[in-house]
Amino acid sequence: MSYSKVTAIVRLDRMEAVEKSLIEAGAQGMTVTQVKGCGEWKDFFNKDWLVTHARVEVFTGAGQAEVLARAIMEAAHTGEEGDGIVAILPVTQLYRIRSKAAGMPEPG
Repeated sequence: MSYSKVTAIVRLDRMEAVEKSLIEAGAQGMTVTQVKGCGEWKDFFNKDWLVTHARVEVFTGAGQAEVLARAIMEAAHTGEEGDGIVAILPVTQLYRIRSKAAGMPEPG
């Protein structure tokens, strides 16, 4: 089976909707971290221009990556600058540390 990693940078105030949307779309898990950066939108009132956002990472089967990316975009979209980005990356191998087994468990 091939795997993908879906990574998104989204507004902090949209995270509850993003988490709910990912669960409804079938994500088996996710990692969320608070990050700072700037891209399309900069905070010119902050001396370093950086804006605080959330980074969401989900490892999934390659066939479900697009579904999860679209779920994130639907939940995070406000139509304003600074809504964020979503990237889908290929994963060459995935191991579970506890069992040392390759791959992800089957859903359910």
